[in-house]
Amino acid sequence: MTRPLSAAQRRIVEEADPVTGRLKGGDAQLARLVVMKLAFRHPRPPHDHFLTPAGHRIREAGDEPERAEQPPPPDASGGGPFAARVGGEAPGPRGPARAREVRSAWQGLVEMRRMTNPDGATDRPCAWERAHLVQAAALALEAAGCSPAEGTTGDGYRVGGTPQPEAVAVRGHGPEGIAGCAAALERAGWQVSEHADPRTGGRYLLASPRRS
Repeated sequence: MTRPLSAAQRRIVEEADPVTGRLKGGDAQLARLVVMKLAFRHPRPPHDHFLTPAGHRIREAGDEPERAEQPPPPDASGGGPFAARVGGEAPGPRGPARAREVRSAWQGLVEMRRMTNPDGATDRPCAWERAHLVQAAALALEAAGCSPAEGTTGDGYRVGGTPQPEAVAVRGHGPEGIAGCAAALERAGWQVSEHADPRTGGRYLLASPRRS
């Protein structure tokens, strides 16, 4: 966001549907929110506008903008942001050291939930997770003991973005499969549904952060 919201823009954001993020307002104001990456225009008729994860973050922060800009969970060493494995990376470190980093990052994320969710709940995702969907889902999976896929053909989970707002796609091969991924994400506060890829016939998950 390049400049503060005007009073009219903030009112549109604050009055968005709390579940779908659907917006109502003048064309010029909605177009400006799109430019600011706080909203997007749905490609299908009637071409309604909806909040992006960043827009939801602003709406939920209300008069406390600092809560919308929480940093990602730190790693165990304090050396910078923790990089959850989304699947498809080159083989990386394993063993006790990696397990400690993952555990520390997950504990940091749970604490962030406690501090930033309005009711202090730790059993459902917070604004940071909704703004960093792929990383948040990958961290939940790795913290639950699921293994990320290595390279282009390895077994394990792969997390990717989707055109749908607040949803990631999770694919998994090997002993855990998508059933293990679904159980891990549900325990971490995500809503999960299983689908068939129309091109390949393979099964995959759509996962979204639970709001209540």
